[in-house]
Amino acid sequence: MAVAALVLYAIYLTLAFGLRILIQLRRTGSTGFHGVGGRPGSAEWMAGVGFATALLVGAAAPVLALLDLVEPFPALDVGAVHVAGLALGAGGILATFYAQVAMGESWRIGVDPGERTQLVTAGPFALVRNPIYSAMLPTALGLTLLVPSWVSFVGLAGLAIALELQVRVVEEPYLLSVHGEEYASYSAQVGRFVPGVGRIPGAG
Repeated sequence: MAVAALVLYAIYLTLAFGLRILIQLRRTGSTGFHGVGGRPGSAEWMAGVGFATALLVGAAAPVLALLDLVEPFPALDVGAVHVAGLALGAGGILATFYAQVAMGESWRIGVDPGERTQLVTAGPFALVRNPIYSAMLPTALGLTLLVPSWVSFVGLAGLAIALELQVRVVEEPYLLSVHGEEYASYSAQVGRFVPGVGRIPGAG
């Protein structure tokens, strides 16, 4: 299943980063890419570096498996787990891209403190505040189940930690400072990654 995982990774990167950046460039004249922010060692910097590293580790897992350098956990290296991985991976990729497109011209990779974009609260953003990240996690889990080695699980854990840091330490404070009461009201009603979970009463 390592080959299937690599194919899904290629599709994932092509859609979620390559194609989405091209769409943004065509619509706005900007790629929307701000890269890793913050001073080295800061929480913002660690979130950005952690995110990139987790993606690299996750992509390395099937490569290492193909080279017979890492063995999958036998208990998880079975057909039913692989099927679940394919379903989660493929569904997660589509959901990630859908949420990215739904964000419209406000879509960005990274945060520019001086930038002001429209707060998106419709579509999947009416269910959770971070639907892109909500979709990325099952995608990563699905890819992990296709090649269930210690390397892939390290990548999955690293991604979860990086997304938590990015949202809690970087994006939520930024959105609250930019949108004020509008974001405070939104975050009090809509969950962070799961509907109804992670709301912030009294954020304003």
